[in-house]
Amino acid sequence: MTTVKEQEKIQEQFKERMNEDELLNCMRCGFCLPSCPTYVESGFDEAHSPRGRIALMKGVVDGLIEPDEDVERSLDLCLGCRACEPVCPSGVNYGHLLEEARDIINQNKKHSFPVKVVRKAVFHHLFPHQNRMRNITGLLGFYQRSGLQKLARNTGVMKLFPETMATMEKVLPAVPKMKEMKNRPEYLPAEGKVSKRVAFFSGCLMDTMFLETNNATVKLLQAGGCEIVIPKSQACCGALHGHSGEKAEGKALAKRNIQAFEEIKADYIITNAGGCGAFLIEYDHLLKDEPEWHDRAKAFSAKLKDFTEVLIECRLHENVPLSLPPAAVTYQDSCHLRNVMHTSSAPRRLLNAIDGLQFREMKDADRCCGSAGIYNIVESEMSMQILDYKMEQAKSSEAAIIATANPGCLLQMQLGIEREGLTGKVKAVHLADLLYEAMEYGIQTAETSRSATTAAAAKS
Repeated sequence: MTTVKEQEKIQEQFKERMNEDELLNCMRCGFCLPSCPTYVESGFDEAHSPRGRIALMKGVVDGLIEPDEDVERSLDLCLGCRACEPVCPSGVNYGHLLEEARDIINQNKKHSFPVKVVRKAVFHHLFPHQNRMRNITGLLGFYQRSGLQKLARNTGVMKLFPETMATMEKVLPAVPKMKEMKNRPEYLPAEGKVSKRVAFFSGCLMDTMFLETNNATVKLLQAGGCEIVIPKSQACCGALHGHSGEKAEGKALAKRNIQAFEEIKADYIITNAGGCGAFLIEYDHLLKDEPEWHDRAKAFSAKLKDFTEVLIECRLHENVPLSLPPAAVTYQDSCHLRNVMHTSSAPRRLLNAIDGLQFREMKDADRCCGSAGIYNIVESEMSMQILDYKMEQAKSSEAAIIATANPGCLLQMQLGIEREGLTGKVKAVHLADLLYEAMEYGIQTAETSRSATTAAAAKS
């Protein structure tokens, strides 16, 4: 509960820091309402819509509304999926308003001691340090490989945890060994003629828990003719900080990444995680008030691209055989990849290029799955409501494979598959892993076909 003094500080900061022009850009037309998952799932509660939240922010700025628990609750319940932005006729940058408001509230209220400790540990002592991320992930790997995981499940220990967390434990990927996580390349040559020189943003979770997806991504880029530089001094993108009211730490991480990448003469900076990409591509906005960094951030953001866009540009799907055994596949958009990076056609073009797969568009594929960083943990009830709707659409597509391009979305879809009892019938995969599997299978099939043709010609 915020005190009167805290509310006064928050209100003062709202007046100083919130972009009033942006708040006034909202025409209250309501075009955003159908696109907002929390508005729909809350029973069309205006306070849980983009229009309603902007009205609350404006009310606080004008001194008409106190920044109390109801205001904070409305902002906390927002997924930050930014599906409201593409449909807004006024072009309101809702995501920027939301992040600023959350940061103001977080920096001017007193958290309980346990919350303060957890936030400090996660935001300041874990994610900014890749070696610590490796160590924590290594402990998870030990849990999985040592027999502790089997023991925990057999003895019913997992039943002591909330249902969502217990189910999430079942769908976590097999963690690589510590040696694999430490021995990461800094340069990878292109296969054949060099078409692009790219820098790869490896990320924190992506280069630990989802290491195999990173490996698949760089192999695909190599096959497309890209030589790849992977700066060792890069850091966490800062998205988790920016979305959770830790803007100062997000800025510090942004500066580390800009420094790490700006000396590399690369055509593009590549990411394979929609959530990371959306935050990285807005470094210029994040550092807009720092003249010595803004131009450098702008140059960084201008080079950022999702790996699917680069694979299309390199014509991987035309130059490399992509094939898999017959199956139906659908695609779940990463909200930030679609709504912020504006990438939606490239993943679909690549899926349609895989021989053997039948692509089926899922209804409302662009609607959030409910993952949203750590939202599925801190707002489990709403997250599961949103996931239930998503799984209805996934089942209606009758696809055996659900592809996506963000680690959070991937885990959420795997969680949905487990909750629906579809394990073994439907699988969720990162698009990079699926494409790499298709490339390996396609090359093997082509070689087998050539060998058979050569043998037949020799006999004749």
